[in-house]
Amino acid sequence: MTILRDLAERQLPQILEDAVALIEVESPSHDLEAVARSAKWTSDLVHERLGVTPESIVTEGRTHLVTRFGDSPTRLMLLGHHDTVWPIGTLTRLPAAVTDGALRGPGGLDMKLGVVQAIHALSIVRELHGDDALDGITLLVTGDEEIGSPTSRTLIEELAAGAVLVLEAGGDGGELKTVRKGVSLYRIHVAGRAAHAGLEPEKGINSAVELARLVIAINDLSSPAQATTVTPTVISAGTTTNTVPAEAFVDVDVRATSAAEQERVDSNIRALQAIHPEAVVTVSGGVNRPPLEATMSAPLLALAERVALEHDLTPPVGLAVGGASDGNFTAGIGIPTLDGLGGVGGGAHAETEHALVSAIAPRTALVAGLIRSITSEGGPRVEKQSG
Repeated sequence: MTILRDLAERQLPQILEDAVALIEVESPSHDLEAVARSAKWTSDLVHERLGVTPESIVTEGRTHLVTRFGDSPTRLMLLGHHDTVWPIGTLTRLPAAVTDGALRGPGGLDMKLGVVQAIHALSIVRELHGDDALDGITLLVTGDEEIGSPTSRTLIEELAAGAVLVLEAGGDGGELKTVRKGVSLYRIHVAGRAAHAGLEPEKGINSAVELARLVIAINDLSSPAQATTVTPTVISAGTTTNTVPAEAFVDVDVRATSAAEQERVDSNIRALQAIHPEAVVTVSGGVNRPPLEATMSAPLLALAERVALEHDLTPPVGLAVGGASDGNFTAGIGIPTLDGLGGVGGGAHAETEHALVSAIAPRTALVAGLIRSITSEGGPRVEKQSG
């Protein structure tokens, strides 16, 4: 066992204690006061473990934490979030605890454990190499990732530089997430004209019928060959059972592995037209997150494989997933990005959410090794790439 792995194993009890404590500070994204409490607790933890106090940035009531180490420009960013999908009170039936070899509790895997692992990985590097080893590192923990990062995206893109390590959960088998689909979200609205369904339906313009035709066309924009999915989700039309519906809409979820596919779908959705010449189609929304493409993760995956071999860790493998993260933003602006470096387990966003205790120390050691290799003078150089 190497010194790095040994230090991570020795810190494991404290990692678990910190993770349980953070899970117990419930922080659903839409509850601004709860997110602020979680940010305060996380800030205190950073100060206690690393001796620095993060800058608290509140945008539209949402609290994000930025911790800069040293005076050099950022050459590495560690990225995570402390908000969760779980409402206040979930702890009463899903308490935070370590049982049967797993860390459990709402938001533990996604992704409060990852935040704690990032802090402890930095602590390990600091213990081994001193404060100067953290110079040029930025730790960003956001408070709105679970709702699409509406107030943190600009912050993420402004701070990202050099390379980005994302502490979201890994694959169920411990894989690192090297490809993430981009996400586009749309609402297609059809305005028709109301009329009495029994007395004079011919005077109406049935928005539901017009929308039904559009839904078929939207669904057909999917491309299995390109792994692009275009999924109509929420649909609504009409107001009463005896009225020709004047208004109708459909929400659409698009997932694509390339920016070109996102652009293809976008142009087709914006070209949608109703059959009835007086019906009006309006499209709102668009690209929410660009894809994390393999070219943007490949340099860091190769480095992770090398670090693992140097420190007696299982070499990681890459995994392509449909879900997105804030790493999509950093990859989308041309910053090499490696995702899935947090907990290993399963059940994210479900009541079975858990992280395997046996994977926590090795993964924390891997993150610490990556930090040191990226930032040390003798380590492999990771260049910023064009998007």
